[in-house]
Amino acid sequence: MSGMRLVDSHCHLYLPEVETDLPGVMARAAEAGIEAVVVPGIDLASSREAVELAEHWPGVYAAVGVHPHHAASWSATVRAELRALAQSPRAIAVGETGLDFYRNLAPHAVQMESFRGQLDLAAECALPVIVHNRSASPEVYAELEAWMARTGRRNGRPPGVLHAFSGDPQSAQRAMALGFLLGVAGPVTYPKADDLRATLASVPCEHLVIETDAPYLAPAPHRGRRNEPAYVALVACGLATALGLDAVELASRTSGNAARLFGWTHDDTSRTLL
Repeated sequence: MSGMRLVDSHCHLYLPEVETDLPGVMARAAEAGIEAVVVPGIDLASSREAVELAEHWPGVYAAVGVHPHHAASWSATVRAELRALAQSPRAIAVGETGLDFYRNLAPHAVQMESFRGQLDLAAECALPVIVHNRSASPEVYAELEAWMARTGRRNGRPPGVLHAFSGDPQSAQRAMALGFLLGVAGPVTYPKADDLRATLASVPCEHLVIETDAPYLAPAPHRGRRNEPAYVALVACGLATALGLDAVELASRTSGNAARLFGWTHDDTSRTLL
């Protein structure tokens, strides 16, 4: 796996499972060739932490948002504070937002209000959006299509990413029609994920980015244990196999996609996280 140019486009460095070992986590990420990581907030407090981490660690970028599990916390005050956090030069997206009708930790109507509000915040701040979708595809895509029609988001950059994509080919096509990228995580390496690999094999590489979602979704052979950014190299290898590409080429192309999505250039990354 040496020689890879890698970006972890989604990880939660502030969560206790990772934060208690953060110097080691970052050292292993740098050793694995990771040039940049994106840390999305899941509520106001973690969004603050994400920005603080990004302002402290070279190669770390923040996203600010409210996860659907925490949608009940959404308010005008939270919106205003997230907007202020988004002014940091290290804040490069709004999210993690979206809908989760699987765990249903907030009422559907509350999730919809929070999601819609954050989509509009992303447009207002001219930032891409990081979207969580679990068991809510019809509603998620309907909201994204309405948002795109309402705001006319076509500035040459992708409007966002479908984080940890696990949908079918029709969902992938619907996302790509809107210009969204698909985030590929550890499940692409799981032995029984043939349907996911087949779907991703039909997606042009320019629509893909890779991620860990650390500390969750650890790839094989670490499945069931704590995930960390260094393991994004395993995701790259798994996706490269599914697409029939060389892993080094796949890593470089998806890293370029992340730069295009989040608006940094190669020169913006220090080629080290330390």
